[in-house]
Amino acid sequence: MNPYTEQLLDSDDRSVAYRAHLRLVDGRENLGWRRLEIAQSPNVQRLLSRRLPDGTICLGNEYHAYRKFQGTHWTLASLAELGYPPGDRSLLPLVDQVHGWLRSPQHLSPPSTEVLAGQEDRVRRCASQEGLAIWYMHELGLADERVDLLASRLVTMQWPDGGWNCDKDPGAQTSSVQETLLPLRGLARHVRAGRGDLSVEKTIQRSADFLLDRRLLWRLRDGEPIRPKWGRDPMRTQWPVRWYDVLLVLVVMTELDRINDPKCADALDLLASKELPSGGFPAEERTARTVDHVASGGTFADWGPTGLKRPNPYTTIDATWVLRSARFPSLVS
Repeated sequence: MNPYTEQLLDSDDRSVAYRAHLRLVDGRENLGWRRLEIAQSPNVQRLLSRRLPDGTICLGNEYHAYRKFQGTHWTLASLAELGYPPGDRSLLPLVDQVHGWLRSPQHLSPPSTEVLAGQEDRVRRCASQEGLAIWYMHELGLADERVDLLASRLVTMQWPDGGWNCDKDPGAQTSSVQETLLPLRGLARHVRAGRGDLSVEKTIQRSADFLLDRRLLWRLRDGEPIRPKWGRDPMRTQWPVRWYDVLLVLVVMTELDRINDPKCADALDLLASKELPSGGFPAEERTARTVDHVASGGTFADWGPTGLKRPNPYTTIDATWVLRSARFPSLVS
């Protein structure tokens, strides 16, 4: 472990220290006390500062849970990414707010969800929303029977090729990597929690194969790099990850215990090439800017530096964990 990465174990940022110990330290250390400290951290306090007396979040006159990236959906995702301690019932109003959105008639009707005539097997739905919600509900210890319904929805809406897509263009016949990765991660987390059945497991297998057939980052038809119509360049690392990228897809493959599949090799080489001479890995793309007010594309949390030349603690921890798991020689020790 290089000096930069090693010092993250003793970081003053409790979320960074917890993540470093979780990902990078062998052994069976009880990390519960580290997670409890995270609840009092400045990032958490800022993320939860907009709660109303009823425990929900409203931003100005904007009550929608999906308000990027400060609405309730993203707040819970951020708490999970920070390692917030599980089982906090004070978050239940936020959980109810998310389920209210995901189960609303508006969410399951056009334009949010569409079924085109003659293409009933290709439901046009931004499945990343359900996928991310399943993941963070489990991470936060707040999953209930409503999460089972979200998982069942993803199973029934999976496209024939194994992924999901929200593209309303009738000519769109192939799933989107953007809309496939988070459902895959959420369903895999659902299974690890002991909640998935055989249909969920088959859905996970098919969606993982969809990504692996593309070597995670390259188009199937011609081998060219995948360039989504929206989001960021998948070849570049991000934090927090809000779009498809090389780091998150490799994290998910590690969580699935498929990181040693030969189809991951090229993406692993790309990730390894990003290690900085001084140690650590950068967050090359800024996905959300840290602000203290409501702003489009803003976040109340501080996720560390971005740019090509400065290491980011979160990307460093996850990239090191992935490459170690794949037995990269320089990062095994």
